[in-house]
Amino acid sequence: MIELKNGDDIAMKILITTDVFAPAVNGVVTSVLNLCTQLKKIGNDVRILTLSNNKYSYKEKNVYYIKSFGINIYSNTRATVHFHDKYIKEILDWEPDIIHSQCEFFTFIFAKNIAKKLNIPIVHTYHTMYEYYTHYFTRHKKFGKKVVSMASKIVLSNVNTVIAPTQKVNDILKNYGVKNRIVTVPTGIELKKFKREDTDNEIEALKENLGIEKDSKVLVTIGRLAKEKNIDELLKNMKELIKSNKKIMLLIVGDGPYRHELENKVSEENLKNNVIFTGMIAPENIYKYYQIGDIFVSASESETQGLTYLESLASGLPTVCKKDECLNNVIIDDYNGFLYENSNEYIEKLKLILNDHKLYTTMSNNAYKIAAKYSTENFGKQIESVYLNEIVPGSLYIQIQSKYYKESMVKTY
Repeated sequence: MIELKNGDDIAMKILITTDVFAPAVNGVVTSVLNLCTQLKKIGNDVRILTLSNNKYSYKEKNVYYIKSFGINIYSNTRATVHFHDKYIKEILDWEPDIIHSQCEFFTFIFAKNIAKKLNIPIVHTYHTMYEYYTHYFTRHKKFGKKVVSMASKIVLSNVNTVIAPTQKVNDILKNYGVKNRIVTVPTGIELKKFKREDTDNEIEALKENLGIEKDSKVLVTIGRLAKEKNIDELLKNMKELIKSNKKIMLLIVGDGPYRHELENKVSEENLKNNVIFTGMIAPENIYKYYQIGDIFVSASESETQGLTYLESLASGLPTVCKKDECLNNVIIDDYNGFLYENSNEYIEKLKLILNDHKLYTTMSNNAYKIAAKYSTENFGKQIESVYLNEIVPGSLYIQIQSKYYKESMVKTY
């Protein structure tokens, strides 16, 4: 159980379950890695239960990999039927105090079974807006959204508290009919990773390697290349942008199931001289690709939070992104960037920033200020507060809150 040493140290045994984990690269993996690091720094014992990329189960340090097989639903999706794996007994013998599930599928089944046997609570983070992914299983959007709504309500009925990364997700879950306690906790990022001042020569060399001229203006978008990310819109807008400035480049960083279609569109629209695909970039090198950019752009409306937005701000990039509720208080019009609703606005705002050096500098400085609110340290403390609310007596929880979480950003609805 939780330990309070000399009234100061808080220590819990925390099991995190996730269908996807390193070396995969996406927002869920980044969130889990950052959370695990911070929870350990605070003094907790954290272990991770995930699926392996092969037919073998194994353990590496604090991570249990359960044997799995590939399924043809989405790129690199894995599944398992080995719910009585030998490592589950080891986890049960360890006796975690709480489970934090990150995915709604196969490892969620493990989470439910372990929680039932140990009589411990489950906290669940709702990372993915599945209603934007229904094109993977049906052509009918209304039917797909109904299925997602019902499935989410059923799955989440098995957990004690739901963590929503943004108010947008909180509201949508309520509309689905989810009755659980919902807490809004923004995912944090490692700020110092993106604010690097010792890499100018390295960045120039990388630009040259990518074929980007020194006087080019670079728009950068980073993430999984999937239909729901709406990168098609960025390509469509490039046709108009280069009419006024042939030196504008769009750098598309990442890989995914929609890359081939996007590359075909670039060829069809004669944009090869202005659009660059980098493919997948190792997480430890991703900061360099933000620094290549002058402005971060996105047309996605499918994000729960979108860590790349925060990473771009932490890199000092002004942003021009499609208006979306998940960006409330993250991208602030005429402060650290602009939100747009149509192509004309997108082009107008980009030109405004690129042609006004004073405005660009001001927005860049403001980007750093907004990003500072989303540190991994704040993230870890807020999540730990959610755990404590589930497993310690009320009076003790209030005492701990008073001492450790006066600056908490957690909002309960």
